[in-house]
Amino acid sequence: MSDLKIYLDKDIDTNLIKTKKIAVIGFGSQGYGQSMNLRDSGCDVVLGLRQGGVSDTKAKDYGLTTMSIADAVKQADIIQVLIPDEIQAEVYEKEIKPNLRAGQYLMFAHGFNIHFNKIVPPNDINVIMVAPKAPGHTVRSEYVQGKGTPSLIAIYQDVTGDSKEVALSYAAAIGAGRAGIIETTFREETETDLFGEQVVLCGGCTALIKAAFETLVDAGYSPYMAYFEVCHELKLIVDLINEGGIDAMHYSISNNAEYGDLTRGPRLIKAEVKEEMKNILKDIQDGTYANEFMNELQSGGKNFQKLREANNNHLIEKVGAEIRNSFSWGKEKILDKSKN
Repeated sequence: MSDLKIYLDKDIDTNLIKTKKIAVIGFGSQGYGQSMNLRDSGCDVVLGLRQGGVSDTKAKDYGLTTMSIADAVKQADIIQVLIPDEIQAEVYEKEIKPNLRAGQYLMFAHGFNIHFNKIVPPNDINVIMVAPKAPGHTVRSEYVQGKGTPSLIAIYQDVTGDSKEVALSYAAAIGAGRAGIIETTFREETETDLFGEQVVLCGGCTALIKAAFETLVDAGYSPYMAYFEVCHELKLIVDLINEGGIDAMHYSISNNAEYGDLTRGPRLIKAEVKEEMKNILKDIQDGTYANEFMNELQSGGKNFQKLREANNNHLIEKVGAEIRNSFSWGKEKILDKSKN
């Protein structure tokens, strides 16, 4: 195992980013979190958005400067592309590429479009990545609390010789230097990120929660009790793991719970599950998943919408909403869809 190098604010020229003009393209979760943090860190930042659109209105309500994507690119030194993966290539070809000039820094928060050659940048610009390891709303909430979100940086093209320093300085400005920054590659970030989302963080986790919830409800238990046991308490366990690893979680729970973990967990996650994980990883590595995703979204996303509606209509979503609205902690929100 190679040595782990973690960059903190003390290792970084945090003033370098303040000498650059930054254009953040998009005001979704990451666009919101990163642009707000950049502004509060004293950076020169504008938003490249469709003028008059919903995102444009939201950004202006926060006092941020907005302009068309083309105009934002023309005046910027750094262009951070934070629009959805499925539309990046089209927007790049129409509005970003024609306005690029040599020596600019084209930045991404996920390597998807570069790694899978959906975007092929010219040879005379820097191509870098700053990828916070959390949703943009968390990037913002952690920053406001004086903390930060760990981030990855990667360098794909370095024509000016200072791309790493610029990436580190940008990462520090969004708060990552408070927590820790690790250098990786576009390939490694893209493939491990997709795998983690699909197998554990999103796909694996939500499928496991719903399957466990259904098992208890089908057996006649209260859906409210089922929700608390297989969904609500998950955060408490993950917080312990995040703080001190699996060992710390085991230390905190009862002997009964730990024994159940060590003896029943392997019965659930069997060799067949690991084989399917390998199949999912292969689909990611060879581009099968990337092409499937792009084809689905570019053809109208009908199947995606059906899957989304089925999830939203699942009983656990209705029960969860009722429980969260009935307790004080349900009113403390990181995410407000009307504002960010």
